[in-house]
Amino acid sequence: MKKIKLTMAYDGSNYCGWQIQNNAVTVQQKIQEACHKLFSREIKCVGASRTDTGVHALGQVAVIEVDTTIPDDRIPYALNAYLPNDIVITHAQEVPEDFHPRYQAIDKTYVYKIYNGPFPVPQYTRYAYFYPKSLHVDKMQTGAQYLIGRHDFKAFCSAGSSVKSTVREIYQCDVATYNGCIHITIKGNGFLYNMVRIIVGTLLDIGLGKREPDSMQSIIASLNREQAGVTAPAKGLTLAAIQYA
Repeated sequence: MKKIKLTMAYDGSNYCGWQIQNNAVTVQQKIQEACHKLFSREIKCVGASRTDTGVHALGQVAVIEVDTTIPDDRIPYALNAYLPNDIVITHAQEVPEDFHPRYQAIDKTYVYKIYNGPFPVPQYTRYAYFYPKSLHVDKMQTGAQYLIGRHDFKAFCSAGSSVKSTVREIYQCDVATYNGCIHITIKGNGFLYNMVRIIVGTLLDIGLGKREPDSMQSIIASLNREQAGVTAPAKGLTLAAIQYA
């Protein structure tokens, strides 16, 4: 039996997130169905990040345990033949038996895209949040820097989370414009439920001038979800990468 690490990309528009649910189509479900067809048995796929409904991925990671003679570099081709076009396995490799995709991740990087123009552009409809109001990107960048470091991010966590600790460390948080889209790139050792999308909503308030950039400090200190901004729409969010030692 081999443990195989799968790296994948997907368009989350048509899925109710990563994790299998009753009466809903998810990415994990589609991966497991493809594995069943390829390896002729039920196989559990364990993911590194439980992306929400509508969230996309370029570097999601999962593991499967299989008894197969298919070479690692051919597994993506074999699995992709059974997957829909909006889910693609991009890499596969055997890993040690004790490897866990979630607990052994060093950091995760998310990118949130905002199309900041007067009219929506079809090419961005599924992958960016259309926001026509004028934004001060430089102020958003300044505000983002207050998030860097180890903090209790309880104010940026939606209700319903069952985590034991809301302390996380952010290594990078940058706001920049590329090809007409504002990209908010956040790298950290872990993220709370809706944390990135709430950060984006708060940065939008700063960009509009509703808050000052240094207000991030008092929001963090408050530990109060009501002090932060709204939760930005899911479609602008992409899990870009997960790093391991």
